[in-house]
Amino acid sequence: MRGGAAWSPDQQGLRIAVRVTPRSSREAFGGSDAEHFAARLTAPPVEGAANAALVQLVARSFGVPRRAVTLVAGDTARVKRLLVEGDTTALEQTAASLYATKA
Repeated sequence: MRGGAAWSPDQQGLRIAVRVTPRSSREAFGGSDAEHFAARLTAPPVEGAANAALVQLVARSFGVPRRAVTLVAGDTARVKRLLVEGDTTALEQTAASLYATKA
């Protein structure tokens, strides 16, 4: 796996692990360490606001519609697992590019 545990190919696209920092001063997405991506969100972790902001940020970062991004684990946890649906090869290239960018 090229991104360590940060991402892995899936039949439907790409599974990614993301460590979220809510209530940040800006929104950013990029590589963090071998275990996960890092996402800084301006939304608070209240009533799903941070999860919704994360889905939107991931969709924008990977160039897919929001409906192609699904939170599969970690609804209330700091580290979340998401499925990004689409062409696996293209998504892996995008992941590698984003991973090189520090959040």
